[in-house]
Amino acid sequence: MAKQFQEPTVVYGTEDLLTSLCNSVTRVLNLATPCQVHYSGMVQRITKTCLKPDIGCFVLFDGGFSGLVVLNFSAQTAMELYQSYMLTMGMPESELAHSHTSDEVSNIMGELMNQIVGDFTSKVRRELQTHITQSQPKMLVLNKQVMLSVDTHLDNPETRRVTFYTRSNNIFYLELAIDRSEFIKLHDFEINEVVNPDEVIEQAHAQQASTEPAAPDSTSSEHDDLLKSLGM
Repeated sequence: MAKQFQEPTVVYGTEDLLTSLCNSVTRVLNLATPCQVHYSGMVQRITKTCLKPDIGCFVLFDGGFSGLVVLNFSAQTAMELYQSYMLTMGMPESELAHSHTSDEVSNIMGELMNQIVGDFTSKVRRELQTHITQSQPKMLVLNKQVMLSVDTHLDNPETRRVTFYTRSNNIFYLELAIDRSEFIKLHDFEINEVVNPDEVIEQAHAQQASTEPAAPDSTSSEHDDLLKSLGM
């Protein structure tokens, strides 16, 4: 009697989600800037996620699975990405901010992270057929003496860190903490690619052009409120 052929089960786990997120980072940044960002082929298992100097940014997501994404930039990396982004948009070099502590640098880094996580959540909906929502990115400019651990309510967390490199060999780090989960493919389905990659940068340009600069007092107040909410 002939044995019935059984197709292998397709399972998507933590490393698959991490790879998808890393690809969103490179996709968005390489569309938005000429920095030629790429990431290491090795990943670290870590025990907690932290915001580190000089700029730390984090986003929480929830829904089909919960988690936290952190990006930690050195001052040199943040300035390279910021300047490349603004020059690509047509901003004169003479009008660029000259310090990573500038509110304009933080705003641009937060916008880029918002696009990265938005790209990732869109892929999750299409490729894993589940839905997650993201919080508004939070940015903190940190000095070298501050190490801030961000806790999330995860039942069985898995935490990873990946190293990224820019064209100028500046480094930044992505950290991901999610509940341990696996997505098992039950049947074949079509993945509808509904997003044009070029729209990522075009939408960013439109948003930047229509955004009015925030008042200094308001920015300072929001920054202080965020620090207080994180116990600092």
